Amino acid sequence: MSPPFILWREVAIAYLAPALSAGAAGLATGQSGLAVAAVTSIAGTSAVVAALVGRWLHRRGRPRRWTLSLPTPVLAVCLAVLTTGLAGGLGWFAGAWLPAHTAVPDADGITRLRIDLPLSAALATVIITCRWRATLRRSEQGSKRRSKQRSDNGSDHRSEHRSDAGVRG
Repeated sequence: MSPPFILWREVAIAYLAPALSAGAAGLATGQSGLAVAAVTSIAGTSAVVAALVGRWLHRRGRPRRWTLSLPTPVLAVCLAVLTTGLAGGLGWFAGAWLPAHTAVPDADGITRLRIDLPLSAALATVIITCRWRATLRRSEQGSKRRSKQRSDNGSDHRSEHRSDAGVRG
């Protein structure tokens, strides 16, 4: 069973997971640029995208109908294409505009944004969408179980009432 969907926890995981894994890879391979990008652009993008997508999906606890009707992989891919396109456009713009218009000492780090942003956005979107759907299934199963128990308890209660009335009469 998956734990309940709590947005701040999901965002924290979305930041920590890529920061730790990409940071470790950067340190292990001696790529200082990857180690720096791990805790800035990669993890930052993952956290922002997870927060935005998670907030949009959760929407005050009431999901949109079409997000429930689509199969999880289809929903995840649709949202990932959207966020990847937006993040890719932002990465392309920042990678081209910032080095040309600012005194950025590390232009190579800025051009990494063209890859880091869309890749991080795609992974964060798919993970947060699948996590959100998994928690919905769990809560639906729990509410079905509770309503079944209530209906079972209610029918038992009424039958006991009838048998008591028959004994008294």
